[in-house]
Amino acid sequence: MTQPPITVRRARTPDVPKIVELVEPLVARRILLGKERVDLYGAVQEFRVAETSDGTVVGCGALHVMWEDLGEIRTLAVGEEWLGHGVGHALLAALESDARELGLSRLFCLTFEVSFFGRHGFEDMGAESVDPELYAELVRSHDEGVAEFLDLARVKQNTLGNTRMLKVL
Repeated sequence: MTQPPITVRRARTPDVPKIVELVEPLVARRILLGKERVDLYGAVQEFRVAETSDGTVVGCGALHVMWEDLGEIRTLAVGEEWLGHGVGHALLAALESDARELGLSRLFCLTFEVSFFGRHGFEDMGAESVDPELYAELVRSHDEGVAEFLDLARVKQNTLGNTRMLKVL
C-alpha cells in the first residue's frame, strides 16, 4: 500500500501530545532521551511536524540553537509505519532550511541512526573538540545537548552507544 503524501510544518501546542506519542517508544528503547511534557511545550517553537493530508502527525523533529553558528537536530522521530517513506528526510530538510535561515553553518546530532544521518551529510565527530575560547563559553550552559556536544563526563550515560555527528551546511 502506498502512503499518502506528507507535508512538514511548524509545530503548534496542540501537536505536543502527538510528539509525546511518537517519542515515547523511542525513549522506552533508550534511542531518544525522554523530555518532560512541560519542556516540549516550552520548546514547541523549535519543532517541525510531518503530517498527512488528513492532518495525522506522523513525524517530528526539532532544531535547537546552541551557539552563533551551531545548532542541534533533536528529537527526530517517525511513526513506525512511516519509516522508509521519506518522512525523516523531509523533516531533516525542513530543519536544515530553518538552520540556514537562522544563520547557522553547522549542525550537530547525537544518534544511533548513523547511516541515516550519514546519507544526509553528517560525519562522525570522533574525539573532535572545539577551540578553547568557545569551549569556555559553551561549558557554562545547563543544556544537556551542549554537554553532549562537548562530550562532558556528566552526560556519558546519555551518549553510550550513540555517535556524535556534525554537518557543515
